[in-house]
Amino acid sequence: MLERARGRGCSYADVRVEQIQNQYLSMRDGAVEGTVDDRQIGIGVRVLHGGAMGFAATVALDPASAATLVDQALELGAATGAAGSAPVELADEPSHGRVEWSAPFRRDPTQVTLAEKVELLGRWSRSLLATSPVSHVTASLHSVAEEKYFASSQATTTLQRRVRIHPVIEVLGLDGPGGTWATMRTCAPPSARGYEYLEGDGWDFESEIDHLPEWLAERLVAPAVEPGQYDLVVDPTNLWLTIHESIGHATELDRALGYEAAYAGTSFATFDKLGTLRYGSQIMQVTGDRIQPHGLATIGYDDEGVKTGSFDIVRDGVLVGYQLDRRIAAETGFARSNGCAYADSPLHVPMQRMANVSLGHSSQSDGKLGPTTDELIAGVESGIYVVGDKSWSIDMQRHNFQFTGQRFYAIAHGKLTGQLRDVAYQARTTDFWGSMVAVGGESTYLLGGAMNCGKGQPGQVAPVSHGCPSALFQQVNILNTGNELQA
Repeated sequence: MLERARGRGCSYADVRVEQIQNQYLSMRDGAVEGTVDDRQIGIGVRVLHGGAMGFAATVALDPASAATLVDQALELGAATGAAGSAPVELADEPSHGRVEWSAPFRRDPTQVTLAEKVELLGRWSRSLLATSPVSHVTASLHSVAEEKYFASSQATTTLQRRVRIHPVIEVLGLDGPGGTWATMRTCAPPSARGYEYLEGDGWDFESEIDHLPEWLAERLVAPAVEPGQYDLVVDPTNLWLTIHESIGHATELDRALGYEAAYAGTSFATFDKLGTLRYGSQIMQVTGDRIQPHGLATIGYDDEGVKTGSFDIVRDGVLVGYQLDRRIAAETGFARSNGCAYADSPLHVPMQRMANVSLGHSSQSDGKLGPTTDELIAGVESGIYVVGDKSWSIDMQRHNFQFTGQRFYAIAHGKLTGQLRDVAYQARTTDFWGSMVAVGGESTYLLGGAMNCGKGQPGQVAPVSHGCPSALFQQVNILNTGNELQA
């Protein structure tokens, strides 16, 4: 196909051959509710001809069908090129030759039998149902294996394999007939690990599940929060989502340039503010990467053949970088993409997608470790400790937001004094990050994330992780969600 593209006068061409295995298991009260086992195989081809980019794809794997993809892509490129305002250019990327890359994992989760998965989730569910005040248990497991072959006319050929997995256990409790109810779920993040993740490699599921009933019982009788201004210690199990929405999406350069305006909005962090926008306090250090071990966006080479690495987004609180693919990099004068092109299917065109966008932890030159979460809490006279993600809301420019969580604990005189309910924290992005006065050390650092970040028309989903430590924020606005519902 690449030879055919050269023969047709294309200045660039690439081909992806992919197999993606998606499995999903859902259970309720220990019984299977549904299962999905889906395998997608296909070929996608991009060509650049006369300044116009065209794409075509097929699920047919025979040589004749594959050969026609170049012609179809050229046709589409000619049609879209006529409507385009400027010729498409791609930032330079050297040839990387023939390379293979694999994520680190021991047991491909898609190769583990359904019976084994049902037995484990069923055992966890039954143990929870035997405890008070649990009335119902839902359990789910999403497993993915992705194999991708890529070749470009610039002499880069890659073969890459990665897996990811996300288990969720949620309990529901009732406080008597016609009384209150509450839910509590695990905070274990999705991870680019194998099935060994469920066996304790990377997260202590047994311990967290054992604690769910007591956390739920405390939630059922917890007092409602008094709205006002509070100091917050935000656990990484919650903070990752705030990073995703207020930094990750806001610093996608295609969004900042307006390419997502009709669908998912733009960004307050516009390109003219690069190097000058005060995003947060001086201790705020944010990087993008596609190389962090077990990161959901981690890969050796992106879907344009760009070798991945790490790059600065916010340094000392100032916006200094964006996430880029080759087209956006060339359009805005960057010498090179930072490897953020991804397609969620061989039948979809690659687009600029989010890297692992992470907040740095603290470190000290004298060799001492940065503060623990307990030490951050100990420094708060009156505040709230936030654990786990739940609902969220943010405006179309990524500037005003509201987040809730799984558990909220009152802090008095440096100690936790019990759970609160009906809590949401609300702020403007730059005000929130500007109020950050301390970040935890490496011991508090955790990779959170999501398997289903959405973008584009037609829509695509992408897995992405966000690493962060616990962090302390001063005088953040707290809403009582019960009062808000009645208002």
